Amino acid sequence: MATRRTVDHSAIDAGLVRHLVDSQFPQWAALSLKLVDPAGSDHVIYRLGTELSVRLPRHTGAIRQAMKEYEWLPALAPHLPLAIPVPVEVGEPDFGYPWPWAVSRWLEGEVATAESLADSSRAAVQLAQFLTALQEFVPEDFPVENASEDLTGRPLADRDRTTRAAIAEVAGAFDAVAMTELWEASLSAPGWDRPPVWFHGDFHTGNLLTVDGCLNAVIDFGGLGIGDPACDLTIAFTLMSPESRAVFRATLGVDDATWTRGRGWALATGLNAYTSYAAVNPRVAAQTTRQIAEALVG
Repeated sequence: MATRRTVDHSAIDAGLVRHLVDSQFPQWAALSLKLVDPAGSDHVIYRLGTELSVRLPRHTGAIRQAMKEYEWLPALAPHLPLAIPVPVEVGEPDFGYPWPWAVSRWLEGEVATAESLADSSRAAVQLAQFLTALQEFVPEDFPVENASEDLTGRPLADRDRTTRAAIAEVAGAFDAVAMTELWEASLSAPGWDRPPVWFHGDFHTGNLLTVDGCLNAVIDFGGLGIGDPACDLTIAFTLMSPESRAVFRATLGVDDATWTRGRGWALATGLNAYTSYAAVNPRVAAQTTRQIAEALVG
């Protein structure tokens, strides 16, 4: 596996962003810049004026996202029932910053929380409708016969070694036997046997925005791809209670095999985040503990 190159957060400061914006998009030179904090682990984000945002990748794993979103999100947006961040420009490396970066429409909202939405059947239905609309979106050349690596989903089995290692690592905090049983069931479940569909690829609580307690937007389409949509079922275990999860599943019409694979995705991604960040981030520790526990519940 290639070593991931990272740019330190502090190096992507307001001065650098100001130089990049002013030199490449002078029409926005008069707009204010304000750091969005906390941002995600992949990007440093600045609000540009009141209607735009600037997103700069922090590591090589995120450097293709700007072009992917620029290519696909404007076409997707009119077909989806929740707002998404439509890119308006892609900037070039300059002033020592090494990668493409993006300017997108600003979306208002606060990050969704299980505390506010776990028991909401309305939110469960909205999210199921969003995924249904995403999966039904068909561009003229769909399915993309020679889809780039960026659009090709990784199979769940690719996570086998790291997931089993994570299970062993956290055995004192979670039920290792139950996690192993779920993981093996998800790997042995029948695969997706229908035409490939679009998936968000990182569909969890942190990528949902709410306004006045109601869902407003879905963000961060860096994992957007074509294939098995089971990975997007992760939202059922990061956000929902068993009751709202049942509403979500019924509205989306998920079969047993896909649901089992979705539980496997929730377990694998939850373990990855827990082992990477829980020791240094109490918020991530709480969120991923809930995600793993809900995945085990089913």
